[in-house]
Amino acid sequence: MLEWLLVPFEVSFVRRALVAGVLVSLVCALVGTWVVLRGMAFLGEAVSHGLLPGVALASLTGQSVLLGAALSAGVMVAGIALVGRLRRVSRDTAIGLLFVGMLSIGVIIVSHSDSFAVDLTGFLFGDVLAVGPAELWQLAVALAVAAAVSLLGHRAFLALAFDPRKAGTLGLRPGVAHGVLLALVTLAIVASFRVVGTLLVFGLLIAPPAAALLWARRVATIMLGAALVGCASTVLGLVVSWHAGTAAGATIAAVAVSAFFVSALASHLRGRLSVGATVASPEEVRA
Repeated sequence: MLEWLLVPFEVSFVRRALVAGVLVSLVCALVGTWVVLRGMAFLGEAVSHGLLPGVALASLTGQSVLLGAALSAGVMVAGIALVGRLRRVSRDTAIGLLFVGMLSIGVIIVSHSDSFAVDLTGFLFGDVLAVGPAELWQLAVALAVAAAVSLLGHRAFLALAFDPRKAGTLGLRPGVAHGVLLALVTLAIVASFRVVGTLLVFGLLIAPPAAALLWARRVATIMLGAALVGCASTVLGLVVSWHAGTAAGATIAAVAVSAFFVSALASHLRGRLSVGATVASPEEVRA
């Protein structure tokens, strides 16, 4: 059994994939906790798909894909904010409109490429086994930034997640805090999409924090639990992918989502067995 687990990591590119997956898991644990508590899942998904036009243009013109993704994400977030200001248009409607619009533009741009299928598949599903030293450094920088911003903005993010009005009365500037949180979500997605793809980074951004939320009542504990679930999903996903011959990024994301359902089942059974046991909801989470 031990040999079965360790054999894949004897290969250098699998070891690099492991480091990349762990870094992505840590970034997503920090940012994803606020996404889950704030109820921003749909926004996160929209931003992840909104990267396609920038990535496509960067690929076709030979520019930095990372820069193209960042610019595209910025346009996406700014567009959502502008459309959301219309009185008769809800924020969800604004997100949906920009989601479909940006994705459509991206597909149109990519369709002019000779390697349309390959480019789009790589964008959606990533290639964690092809990660190089440059991507690892980028992920390390993203992790450092996410950790610093999460620490400095902890109080404002917490107030924003549970009582935006009170955040305003406390002088925490909820509008600014929301903008910074959007920037964090963008950072996590842009830094991670090269590893697991835009379609699958969402699994690591949502599933581990959601699994940890079922057992923890403090934000720090949720982040720690999410990091552990994400890292374990990375290890198990790479091992299963190696032996089963499946796509590594997709397998990691599938394991992470499966971990949530296992956690949910275990939490349900605990509640049935323990008289008066309660599970923390987002409203019950403490700092």
